[in-house]
Amino acid sequence: MRYWRVERRQADGQLDLGRALDLVSAIGHADVNTMAGAILKTASTAASIAQCTIFAYEFGNRPRTVAVADRRGGRFLQDIADSYARHYYALDGNQSIIAPAPGVKSDPAMVLHQQASDEIRHPGYRAACYQKPNVSDRLSLLVQPASDIWLSVNFYRDSGEGQFQPGEIAAIETLSPLFAYAARHHYSLNGQPAQGVSPMMLARLRQHGPQLSKRELDVLRGVLEGLTAAEIAETMGVQPSSVITYQKRAYKRLGISSQRQLFALCLGPHAA
Repeated sequence: MRYWRVERRQADGQLDLGRALDLVSAIGHADVNTMAGAILKTASTAASIAQCTIFAYEFGNRPRTVAVADRRGGRFLQDIADSYARHYYALDGNQSIIAPAPGVKSDPAMVLHQQASDEIRHPGYRAACYQKPNVSDRLSLLVQPASDIWLSVNFYRDSGEGQFQPGEIAAIETLSPLFAYAARHHYSLNGQPAQGVSPMMLARLRQHGPQLSKRELDVLRGVLEGLTAAEIAETMGVQPSSVITYQKRAYKRLGISSQRQLFALCLGPHAA
């Protein structure tokens, strides 16, 4: 598992004009998965890649799936992405970049992060996100479209292909500035949530309660969306009793006792 800053380098060859046009056309496209598909096609000219997923990590909250593309088609990759966002994102090695420890500053530049299946210690994470989809290696391009927001463009390698080779990684790195540009602009035009709780409301919660855990924030998100404990539990993959425990603990940390006070906190002045 390793990561490094992307350095702009001169391409050895020329990018196919059709691929470039596909990328540009995908920016802001109404079909949410078109961008991931265009990136997958272009990246596949540099390396053998089976799947591409774009995640948005906003204000320290649970990631959202912006787009997916899978050569096999169907909902399989979307389901894997949902499972990752519900259960395993906090175990991802990219958290050292996206959510560094207090006092550690992250580099806002483009970063490439590589994480192979045999480097994942958590058996559930490895089984659900690598073994089940038959993935041996993942290369992630991390970019920041705005402060406190990270996009992760993930490239997945089929187990039959082994891990990414140095030459393939170098070729993807050469294309990374193009992918970063496309992903950032797509996110600003069409990649943000059209409904549900505003990331800014969740950011306000984090300001008032910096000690809130990721699980507690996930529960509060559900409460703000008007979901029942059972519905929140289904989304998070836990028992309803655990949701109630997380909610009580979060309310105590915030010094509130009701949903009404929670909304007031989100819509009130910034914390000092």
